[in-house]
Parts: sequence; structure tokens; C-alpha cells
Amino acid sequence: MKRFLLSTIVAAALAIPGGAGAKNVLDLKESITDTSIVFPETFEKDTRKLLESWYLKNYTTTDDRYARQGDVNVSDDELRKRLAALPTVIDMPFNQIVKEYIKRYTSKGRAQVAAILGLNLYYTPIFEQALEKAGLPLELKYLPVIESGLDPNAVSKHGATGLWQLMLGTGKGLGLEVNSLVDERRDPYLSSEKAAGYLKDLYDTYGDWSLAIAAYNCGPGNVNKALRRAGGDPKSHDFWSIYNYLSPETRGYVPMFIAANYVMNYHKEHNISPVLATKPLITDTVAIHNRLHFNQVSEVLNIPVDELRILNPQFRADIIPASAERQYYLILPSQQVHAYIVSEDEILAHDAEKYARRELAEPGDVPATASEP
Repeated sequence: MKRFLLSTIVAAALAIPGGAGAKNVLDLKESITDTSIVFPETFEKDTRKLLESWYLKNYTTTDDRYARQGDVNVSDDELRKRLAALPTVIDMPFNQIVKEYIKRYTSKGRAQVAAILGLNLYYTPIFEQALEKAGLPLELKYLPVIESGLDPNAVSKHGATGLWQLMLGTGKGLGLEVNSLVDERRDPYLSSEKAAGYLKDLYDTYGDWSLAIAAYNCGPGNVNKALRRAGGDPKSHDFWSIYNYLSPETRGYVPMFIAANYVMNYHKEHNISPVLATKPLITDTVAIHNRLHFNQVSEVLNIPVDELRILNPQFRADIIPASAERQYYLILPSQQVHAYIVSEDEILAHDAEKYARRELAEPGDVPATASEP
């Protein structure tokens, strides 16, 4: 149903004729320039916070070469050759705009790239699995790099949330649960699966990856509007031919995606430290059928609460609101899954009164969690 509606909207939009002639898209994508580039929010991430995250400190190691050594000057011809050498289905053209985003990553964003490379060790297999299942190009795994800087708790100024930065309406429309306790837009597995399905619908609609990626950022309505304004045969257009008809923020989206693909593959050539895993983080899941607080799991199994939060960012208040009618899944380090199963009764009983939900209250009652006067 969603795909039908999306296709109908686009078909209606493209049926409106324009007066301009068809553009030479191939020439344009190589020669286009922009003197007023707007860098998106992800470039302003708190890099220190990323570098000091619990996962990076406990599961990866890197040197500070990115800080001790500067960027390396690379000619335009070399940048063009490197992009052309990437094994991608999606076009990775080089132009002045793409160059500006590459420079931003390899100069001012060096610490951010080092942090993202470390987080990438954990998140990339999750993204690749979802994309492979949907039959999509694997280079789309770098979309979360530009969307959220690989922060599952990232929230944009517009309210887009999670690794894939889904808006509230979009997330709910895709079937994700969002409320005060649970936000599945932050769930790495569920959000990746839904984002892949959404990207597939967009590509099936436009038949061009650059337009599909732009529509993922700003919505099909804005891409359709840009196509109408560009005029001519809609099938002759791609992102670059409608560039000037898009908002400044969306104009940078596809170039930044290309730059992210570049820097994640050629970071060593720019003296940005390779990140190594000090130990593998292998995870598994357990089904939860009763209301549970992270502290109960942490104190019985001796797992840091920060680790539970990193692995389960969808639970916004450290509470899993499970019941007989609604089960959830808790992600744990695989070596702890058996310990949880064996100790489940003890975990549920641990400080049970403290973490129980108050379902009945009489005037004058003192909650069990209230402190002594």
C-alpha cells in the first residue's frame, strides 16, 4: 500500500510538463559548483563524547595519528580515480561540491572520522545484513554515517531520531513503536530493516539512486517539486540536474554520502588512524516477558548499565515494559545470554518492589520507592 501511494504521488507530480529542455546530466554532475555550501548537523557532533563512548573505550583501540599528523593534499585527478575505483552500484561522481565534503571530513572532521571508524566495527554488520536482505547496494551502509554520525540516540533539530534519522511520522508509518518508554527508531536492527525497506520503495519509484537518496532526506514531495521546477522529461533528471531546486540542506546530502564512502575507504591515505577491535563484541538476544529495569540485570549479572544502554538504545528510560501480551528482546553479550536464562527468576525478583509499576494507589499511601523522612 505504501509503495502504491508513493508511486501515485510521484506519477502525478511528474505528469506536469515543464518548459526547460533536458539537461546533459553526465556533464552536469562533473562540472557543477556551489559557493554557498551548507554543512549539515552531523558535522557539528560532539566528537569528544563519541571518542569517549563506552563501546570505543572498551572494545576498540586506536592511536592519535589523526591528531598528530595532518591531512595529505590529494589532486583532483586522484580523488576522481579513487571514487571511480570504489566497487559500488551507485554512481560516485567527483566535482567541486563533493571535494568540499571530502575536505571537511579529512581536515576538520578527523577526530569524528576516527570515532565513526570505531563504531563502524559494531554497526556495519547490522546495516549490511538489512541491506543484503532487501537486495540493496551495500554502499548504503554509509547513510547512517551522514545521518547520525553512528549515534543511535541522535535527535535532529527537526525531531528525526536514531541511526537512520527517521521522523516520528515516518517511523510509525513504517511500523516502529514510539512512546515514552520505547523508541524503535533507536533500535539498530529494527530501524535498519525499516530504513532499507523505505529506501527500496524510493528507488522503485524514481529508478535513480541519487534521487532516491535525496528523497530519503527531504521527502518525496520536495523531490517531486524540484523535478517539476526543473522541467523537461523527468526521466532525464538525476540529483545533480535538480540540485539548484532543492533546499540548501538537501543539496549537500548526496555529495556528503559520496564523501562518506570515500573517507570510510581511504582514511589511511589521509593519516586518519585505523581502528582495531581489542575484543569482539558478539551479541545475542533473549525474549523478555516481564517488566524489567536495566539495574536489575546489571546488578545480578554484573554487566555495566552503560553496556546495556549501548546495546539496547531503544529503551529510553532503562525500562523494558514487557508483559504477557507484549514481549520485547534484550540484546546482551553472547557470553551473558546463558547466565541471564539461568538467573532470570533471580533478576526479576531483585529489587522487584523498587522497580514495580504502581498500579493502585490510595490517598495517603507512600510509594515503596519513597525515601525515609
